[in-house]
Amino acid sequence: MSVRSFGAAFTVLVLAAGTVAAQPAKLNDAQIAHIAYTAGEIDIKAAQQALQKCRNPEVRQFAQDMVRDHTAVNKQALALVQKLQVTPQDNPTSQALVKQAADKRRELSRLRGAAFCRAYAQNEVAYHQTVNNALETTLIPSASNPELKSLLETGLKIFQGHQQHAEQVVAALK
Repeated sequence: MSVRSFGAAFTVLVLAAGTVAAQPAKLNDAQIAHIAYTAGEIDIKAAQQALQKCRNPEVRQFAQDMVRDHTAVNKQALALVQKLQVTPQDNPTSQALVKQAADKRRELSRLRGAAFCRAYAQNEVAYHQTVNNALETTLIPSASNPELKSLLETGLKIFQGHQQHAEQVVAALK
């Protein structure tokens, strides 16, 4: 699957969230928390794969940043849901994300060397574009708890920086 087709396929995040939101019961905070946490876990796993397979110093530094930042945001999210006594709720959007990410990791696992590094970095651009869009257009507006909304807004700022960093890494690999 190309980066372009992955980006299109990953648009399920936006479409599925919108579909859930269009149903009589819109996304609730427990579902939003699960989607956001799942998206972070997906990027951590992708970065761990990159750290195992890629020797390019720029890509490795980026992957280390992804592990650090997404782990930190996910810890904050877990602390918040515990404080609010909310159990993150699995949902079709989270499930679709997990399946697509597993498919993408399998696809990337077949690549070696510079081809892997390039594909990983390109995927990170597409992934962050889509997640950032979903945060802006669906998840943040749907969050009802002000603390959850604030955490998502903080995450969005961090992840917008990730997208810019990924774009720089891609440019450096050409």
